[in-house]
Amino acid sequence: MAKERKDVPASRKWNTDDIFASQKEWDDLYASLEGKLDFSAYKGKLNNAETILACMEAVNAVVKDLSLLSVYAFMRRDEDTRLSEFDALQTRVQMLSMKFSANVSFINPELTALPVEKLEELAADPRLKDYDYTIRGIIKGKPHVLSEEIETLLSQESRIFGGFQQIFSMINNADLPYPTIRVNGEKVRLTHGTYGLMLHSPDRRVRRAAFKAFNKVYMDLINTITATYVGNIDKDVFLARTRKYNSCLEMALAGEDVDVQVYKNLLDSVNANLPLLHRYFKDRKKILGVKTLHMYDIYTSLVEDAEIRVDYDEAFRIVKEGLAPLGEQYGQLLQQAHDNGWIDVEETEGKRSGAYSISVFGLKHPYVLLNYQKTTGDVFTVAHELGHAMHSYFSERNQPYEKASYKIFVAEVASTVNEVLLLKHLLKNTDDVKLKKYLLSYYMDTLKGTLFRQTQFAEFEYLSHDMAEKGQPLTKDALCQAYLELNKKYYGPAVESDPEIAYEWARIPHLYRRFYVYKYATGIVSAVSIAERILKEGQSAVDDYFRFLSSGGSDSPVELLKLAGVDLTKPDAFEACMASFKAALEEFEQL
Repeated sequence: MAKERKDVPASRKWNTDDIFASQKEWDDLYASLEGKLDFSAYKGKLNNAETILACMEAVNAVVKDLSLLSVYAFMRRDEDTRLSEFDALQTRVQMLSMKFSANVSFINPELTALPVEKLEELAADPRLKDYDYTIRGIIKGKPHVLSEEIETLLSQESRIFGGFQQIFSMINNADLPYPTIRVNGEKVRLTHGTYGLMLHSPDRRVRRAAFKAFNKVYMDLINTITATYVGNIDKDVFLARTRKYNSCLEMALAGEDVDVQVYKNLLDSVNANLPLLHRYFKDRKKILGVKTLHMYDIYTSLVEDAEIRVDYDEAFRIVKEGLAPLGEQYGQLLQQAHDNGWIDVEETEGKRSGAYSISVFGLKHPYVLLNYQKTTGDVFTVAHELGHAMHSYFSERNQPYEKASYKIFVAEVASTVNEVLLLKHLLKNTDDVKLKKYLLSYYMDTLKGTLFRQTQFAEFEYLSHDMAEKGQPLTKDALCQAYLELNKKYYGPAVESDPEIAYEWARIPHLYRRFYVYKYATGIVSAVSIAERILKEGQSAVDDYFRFLSSGGSDSPVELLKLAGVDLTKPDAFEACMASFKAALEEFEQL
């Protein structure tokens, strides 16, 4: 049973007093904001630098304070979700935010309505240098902005457009008839979480039973899920054509200012390197000693137990040592995070599960939530979440508010760089063959799951949208056949693509977030390339990496990655990641 929060020492809890020292401080700020939400003085006047600057500064001042109110309520609620008082605070912030959003809704339409020449003039005005990237984004988006009447209509349809994701979520979570299997004579209900655990079981009969039973549920629901997914794609096609984009892919990537070539480079690189993945599965088949390697055999561990079971403070010490290549300043900040209330460490009753890092502009420092257990995965989680925290720390201290937040496209880069550096450190500093095999297997499985598997999903998403754009019918049979052929291509001749795997696409929730999954793959490609360069080139690569960490959202994320030596419009970073996978595979084979 987990501890109560009051029994955890202060040194292992985050210090929210650094945000608000008392509830009264929170209430006072909230009250002051209620009188600052009227921006009507700027309405109809956003046509010159002085007025735009004054308006944006007034708006951003409110946003900063709203963010502080929100993050405090969010963090305090996650300390103990059994309490309702901080849910109430969140509700109050949401109500204030809705009023604020309505009051500033005139800003983007007014700026978008300005002629391109005027917008270019404003972007070049030194008084608006903090907003130049935002204005350039408005210029890029102008060809896709419709008449005021149509824009108003489309904005009112947002609930309908988002309905397909909501329907799938209800099917996949609320209404899914979770099956049961027998494990050691006991009935086990297969939820999304327990299904993953069963696929890692060393007992092949358990893995097979779980695979068959869980996928049967989606096979039985395939007509409803197909209709939901096809409706979601039809919505994407409608919006892309309405907004005059060449494709759904172009529309989706334009939202984060990413070149379509990046997506195509990912697919090309992964497809070209699939023989490496096939070799990995051939090795897996040999090590497991099975005549046929089925889809339910690809997750179970290849290495006998070699978990790193250490206390949190020892885990932190290992992480700090592993990240030493990032320099003295980085190490000092890590120690500050450990010593000064940045991190909430222990699992307690009612505490939110999982782990995350959170920060907003104006905080004294970022925060990290953990639920630390003595496992290898949790040691890597410490490194991962601190990577997020440091990315926020450097961006918020080196960029103005308007440019401080980095885009989701690069959100997992810093966290994964930390994981790769930690793994390389552990491999370099152990003579334990069993641990080395375990770590190499851990690394290959990470790349298998995040690079290859997410790219498989991304290719399926690309194919299904392409079929719809060409007017080809998206039936359940067409979608299942397309996914089955992809699966055979990705997993290769060593793996039996069981009939059930054709339906796997039907249980992937991220497919309802338009062209989202590819970001996991490009994120790990970028991170591995950066980490390998740091270990090979030293200080010059570290300096470049810190320029990236400090860049926030000051430009296109693809351009910002170039600061760290990663150009995703070219094949080099993809090949560097593949080379890292190959090196791990070869070392694993030798051991």
